[in-house]
Amino acid sequence: MKLARALAIVGLALALSEVPARAGDPFAAVGEGALSVQADHLEVDVLGQTAILTGNVSLTKGSLKVSCPRIDLKFNDAPAVSWAKGSGGVTADVKGVHGEAPEVELDLAKQTLELRGGVRLTRGQGWLQADRATIDIASGKVQLTQVKGQIPVPR
Repeated sequence: MKLARALAIVGLALALSEVPARAGDPFAAVGEGALSVQADHLEVDVLGQTAILTGNVSLTKGSLKVSCPRIDLKFNDAPAVSWAKGSGGVTADVKGVHGEAPEVELDLAKQTLELRGGVRLTRGQGWLQADRATIDIASGKVQLTQVKGQIPVPR
């Protein structure tokens, strides 16, 4: 039974794709299909309900691609991911927007995604820098603190 559960947990990141998409849900906007996960190493603690992916970690879903050296996950009995933290320098690309931050935290219970430690977002010639960016997943609202940047204006 523990082996079966451990094998199910190996695919725990796929549980994110099983959450029904709501209207206006930013995760639905990045594309359909399963969340693809790649890493050099996976360590699962079945009893502790945690997992750690390390080494060339890459997550892809539709047009969203996230890369970093490490992702820590917490999951429930389903197993469905309830919390994730990427660290060591995170990059993300989605629909022409490139983001970089030292770390990112996803809290599905609170429905928040937070980039912190110095965030840089770029698209074309435009860019924004902030100390922190918090995204409310349910509403799609973004809050930035200590912001500066450049937004191109058409001629």
